[in-house]
Amino acid sequence: MVLGIRFVLFLQGCHLQCKYCHNRDTWDLNNGIYKSLDEIYEKILKYKNYICPNGGVTVTGGEPLLQIHFLIELFKKLKHNNIHTCIDTSGMISLTDDVKEVLNLTDLVLLDIKHIDNDKCKDLVGIGNKLELDFARYLSNNNIPVWIRQVLVPGYTDNEQDLIKLKNFISSLNNVEKIELLPYHDMGKYKWKKLNLEYPLENVPPASDEDIKRAKKILGI
Repeated sequence: MVLGIRFVLFLQGCHLQCKYCHNRDTWDLNNGIYKSLDEIYEKILKYKNYICPNGGVTVTGGEPLLQIHFLIELFKKLKHNNIHTCIDTSGMISLTDDVKEVLNLTDLVLLDIKHIDNDKCKDLVGIGNKLELDFARYLSNNNIPVWIRQVLVPGYTDNEQDLIKLKNFISSLNNVEKIELLPYHDMGKYKWKKLNLEYPLENVPPASDEDIKRAKKILGI
């Protein structure tokens, strides 16, 4: 289990449409601020004494695997300097040779399984779950450490049978170091409003401590 201080890099662009997204402003790949690979790498090195040896670099987004060539080159440099690499991803992407290359350079994957039910997943994020489940199996087959995450959204991802199905799927993997339930909150709603967009979960309450406790019991964590 990875501890320590992390340098967190947020990449622009996401092809999903998660109803609960708290970074709605990251969807457009062409927004954001351009930074070169060298600029980012040099900035990371300035913090190396803080993040090493127990911490490292975590790349999130948006969906970081949409900028795959940047990730490959960055992670090559980080591995050359013995800096721990981590990707926070939905896994909703085809397993191309480039994706496999960057995963070979990745020490830990934070995999956000959106929904274990394909139809419910499509309703929640705009895409079915086949790609992310295939992605999880690939990580398992190649012994790449993973933390499985799921946002617990009342009325969407808290169904008992779905959680049991999720538990069974996770049990089929051999590389899971940790399972995390992330309680849904609406703190990112203001970003939707700022973009003049309707917030899809306007009347959904945040997940309570009891909601999380119940779900953890079902999952056996």
